[in-house]
Amino acid sequence: MSQTKNFNLPDLGEGLPDATIVEWFVKEGDVIKLDEPLVSMETAKAVVEVPSPFSGKVLKLSGAAGDIIPTGSVLASFELDPNLPQRADGQDTGHSHGHAAPAAAPTPPPLPAAAAPVAAEEAKPAAAERDDAGTVVGAMQSSNAVHAEQALAVGGVKAVPAVRAMARKLGVDLSRVAATGTDGAVTMADVKQAAANGTAKLGAAPAPVAAAAYAAPAPAQVSAPVQSEARTPLSAAGKPMRTQPPGVVAKGQPEPLKGVRRNMARVMADAHSKVVPTTLNDDADIHAWLPGNDVTARLVRSIVVAAQKVPAMNAWFDGEALTRTLHAQVDIGIAVDTDDGLFVPALRNADMLDARGIREGVNRLREQVESRSIAASELSGYTISLSNFGMFAGRYATPVVVPPCVAIVGAGRARHQMTPVMGGVEAHKVIPLSVTFDHRAATGGEAARFLRAMMDDLALAS
Repeated sequence: MSQTKNFNLPDLGEGLPDATIVEWFVKEGDVIKLDEPLVSMETAKAVVEVPSPFSGKVLKLSGAAGDIIPTGSVLASFELDPNLPQRADGQDTGHSHGHAAPAAAPTPPPLPAAAAPVAAEEAKPAAAERDDAGTVVGAMQSSNAVHAEQALAVGGVKAVPAVRAMARKLGVDLSRVAATGTDGAVTMADVKQAAANGTAKLGAAPAPVAAAAYAAPAPAQVSAPVQSEARTPLSAAGKPMRTQPPGVVAKGQPEPLKGVRRNMARVMADAHSKVVPTTLNDDADIHAWLPGNDVTARLVRSIVVAAQKVPAMNAWFDGEALTRTLHAQVDIGIAVDTDDGLFVPALRNADMLDARGIREGVNRLREQVESRSIAASELSGYTISLSNFGMFAGRYATPVVVPPCVAIVGAGRARHQMTPVMGGVEAHKVIPLSVTFDHRAATGGEAARFLRAMMDDLALAS
């Protein structure tokens, strides 16, 4: 008699209560072998490939692409094949599977997380100041488990799960994309290029342009609503149009948050309920800067200097135990803003890096996030955070402190202002600074001295 087993969605190393289905590599009725690719799942960190824990026939798949599956719930059911290799019951697989789903996903311990979306740009090697790529603070939590992605050959096309997810999002048919990766694998750049030039649209048939033009005069067959009609406050009868009452949404449908955005919503709400935030604002005068200064590098250096002078701001605070941890090293959370949401990697040992090392580190983290190759361990453990939101707009802000961190620094949009000097006034360039701190763990005096130390360091020529 055949044996049936369920495979419950394991904790994919993120400490999160759910994950989103990106793509199934099998369908119901297929026969799959042990450790062959089963499904790719999106978590708050990345798109993770989940292998099959059994060999046998796939009886049921729980959910379709885009569905959110709680950790510990049944992901798939199998009819085991005794003639194919199976994993021994006592062998550790890292997966939670068996005859029944666990009662509940364990509550993960609080992880160090602070956030900030930073779209860091390459430093421009010019004689003028380098344009910075700002940071907008969000939040991220993650464990130290690392999931390596490999290019899988599915449907004759080799690509890693993250590339497949991007292709689905951009409406690109992977089978029509020219692959430039190793061993013929389609890369993220290949997908984005195909989306930009429209050469591999999903579901589009390769037809001559002339044929499309010939078929154009058939408006009766077009089912999409006509967008060119002018809006009017009058109905077809010429009477005033009835409006919607307050609170009623006229257009759009609610959709569940997924992946990074879903995690950010949870973390921000948790931070708002726990932290006692206070913000100090001031302007750093950078009139003395020599040409070629990298704004991100200077901001990071000033945080390092200030953290060494005021260690209370470079710390973690446990609100339940009422304990704090002062850190000797300075690890700065600098997030990368992507279409999928905010990723917040840590720039480790910033206190040991020079300007070039800071720039290289920020660029490396950004590239790893964009290619979804960053390790989960890089997304936790910051001691303080930076938000250079001024790249987009805004002078001052009240960025959110995410426990266990005590402080976060926000840098606004640089501007020129008239500054009194001996004998008159001069136009000086300044960077608005905002420092939000948890007043449970740091005093106003400590925060003010921290901000003063940042301003003094930023005032230096180089």
